[in-house]
Amino acid sequence: MNDLSFKGCSIVSCGTLKKELKKLQEEGFLDADRVFYATPGLHEIPRDLETQLVRQITRAKDQSEKIIVLYGDRCFVDSSDYSRSIDTVLEEQGGAITRIRAHNCIDMLASDEEREAMADGRKVYWLVPGWIEFNKSVFLEWDQGKANETFPANDTSILLDPLGYYDTLAMEDPDKLLGFSDWMGITIEPLEISLDRLKHLLSDCLDRL
Repeated sequence: MNDLSFKGCSIVSCGTLKKELKKLQEEGFLDADRVFYATPGLHEIPRDLETQLVRQITRAKDQSEKIIVLYGDRCFVDSSDYSRSIDTVLEEQGGAITRIRAHNCIDMLASDEEREAMADGRKVYWLVPGWIEFNKSVFLEWDQGKANETFPANDTSILLDPLGYYDTLAMEDPDKLLGFSDWMGITIEPLEISLDRLKHLLSDCLDRL
């Protein structure tokens, strides 16, 4: 993977992965021409997600011939036409565009099998740093009632953390961390992971372009 280059490609990604992609850029792994981000949490507003995705793809095409899209197959649901998927939206744009092979940003950091091992028999609500960082957008219009119905049905929540995000937030803004945990009604367990799965998924995209 050290010989890979993303030159000639631009990335279009959900903003929840901004910190992870910036780390890959800093490490020298991701040398894409440009990275364009859509507002985090737009899975709650599919029409806005589609609008921003198309806009950012159009901008990316001005920079590169090849485009890699970081959205999962579960991130977009067209409630007026359930047969229309995010891949349909991408096909409509034409050109050399491929999408990461994952269900969502959780799956981009750890596979189903990896998460099953991490859970160790517990029912887990999975988190990534961007879900805490942008929680007001990711959980748009969630009231306390919906939170109470959703989160406590799990034994715990696990934050997949390839950034040291939990420790940094606990030091710099502990009220945000505690407030989010209180709102969820369950504890947040940080779990240090690598970015290897995301690297492999990005490499796979490059092979398919």
